[in-house]
Amino acid sequence: MLNLQHLLFLRRQKNMLNETQISDIWLMFVEYLDKKQTETVAERYVDLLADFGVSDRVFKEAIGVDETLDQAISYYLNDDVDSEDEDIQELDF
Repeated sequence: MLNLQHLLFLRRQKNMLNETQISDIWLMFVEYLDKKQTETVAERYVDLLADFGVSDRVFKEAIGVDETLDQAISYYLNDDVDSEDEDIQELDF
C-alpha cells in the first residue's frame, strides 16, 4: 500500500527532467551562446536544475553529451560532496 509520502515522491519524480531532456535542452541552446560564456551558462544551467530538484543520479546519467555541460555537472557534484563534508565536520564535537 502506498502512503502519502511515497505518492508525493512519485509525483515529484514524474515532473522532473530526465537526463535526456537535460541534454536535449542544453544542445538546443548551446549553439546560440557566445563561446566565451558557455562555461558560465552551463554552470548556471546546472545550478538552476539542481534548484528545481534534479537528483545527483540524473546529473551523473546526463554526463557524456557535451564536454562543457559535463564539466559543469562534475563541478556541481564535487561541490555538493564538499558541502556535505563541511556539514559533517561542523557537527563534530
